[in-house]
Amino acid sequence: MQDAVFSLFQTLLPAFLVAVIAFYFLSSYMKNEERRRRFITVRESQAKTLPTRMAAYERLVLFLERIKPASLVVRTKSGKMNKTEYEQSLISAIEVEFEHNIAQQVYVSEECWNIIRAAKNTTIQKIRQVSMSDKVTTADGLRQAILNDLMDKRAPSATAISFLKSEVNDLF
Repeated sequence: MQDAVFSLFQTLLPAFLVAVIAFYFLSSYMKNEERRRRFITVRESQAKTLPTRMAAYERLVLFLERIKPASLVVRTKSGKMNKTEYEQSLISAIEVEFEHNIAQQVYVSEECWNIIRAAKNTTIQKIRQVSMSDKVTTADGLRQAILNDLMDKRAPSATAISFLKSEVNDLF
């Protein structure tokens, strides 16, 4: 009886070891194969979406350049407007630009989109602050005050552009 158990054990032990080793190698192979398939899928999808994402980053940089106060006041003429009308015209131009590019948020990170929104809101806030000054009484005066105020400081959109560039660099 003892010989029969020992004989059975001698027969089953190598079979069990072979089964364990086969299972280990097979599961490792399957994991590697799954990772390879996932990598190929991601690489193919990135190849398809990268041009669209790059176009979105380009549009957002263009938006940020267009809302820089220096370029905004050059594009938006004061004409025969008073100070309040000109302020509203500048803010309206920013809002229209933003609404035109709002769909681009799909292609950028949430953090990036929040920074772009913050740049837009900060620019509007700066325009309103300059407009509240008692020294500014005309639209041309507001225009000059905005240019003078932001010559000493970095425009909010410049910070957002720097962040966009870093995010694009992370894509490569």
